[in-house]
Amino acid sequence: MDFCPSVKNIILLDSEGKRIAAKYYSDDWPTNAAKEAFEKTIFTKTQKTNARTEAEITMFDSNIIIYKFVQDLHFFVTGGEEENELILATVLQGFFDAVDILLRGNVEKREALENLDLILLCLDEIVDGGIILETDANSIAGKVASHSIDSGAPLSEQTISQALATAREQLTRSFLK
Repeated sequence: MDFCPSVKNIILLDSEGKRIAAKYYSDDWPTNAAKEAFEKTIFTKTQKTNARTEAEITMFDSNIIIYKFVQDLHFFVTGGEEENELILATVLQGFFDAVDILLRGNVEKREALENLDLILLCLDEIVDGGIILETDANSIAGKVASHSIDSGAPLSEQTISQALATAREQLTRSFLK
């Protein structure tokens, strides 16, 4: 476990520093108040930077923080001081790109709040317990999309396996009647 790259948290804030989504994988912030204080501090520290074209890196309290701003959203990934910045940057880019795909290029606060379930599923697909599982945005978005489509969705919006499962379910119901 000591050699496996890990993430302490992934945070998505709005342009006022308020939490939209956050997952903490470390006990460094044991209470919600500590988490909110950390979020406010990193927001204040990074607010005046121009991290809109590329991700930026900063150190804070023995943590490496990689961040990027898009429209009115601020994306943050935090790792320990011994973590590789490039790996953390890859996690951030994978998260951002997956959100961009899931929100169909409309990456803004309103759209993020309306699709918060997709963003939270996205976080679950990227990191589990601090261990990085996936950083490829297409793979992440595909897994999230397959979780989010319900059986009542039109067949054109379902994957083949989901469509077969839906057809099997309907066929079973017709036989039981």
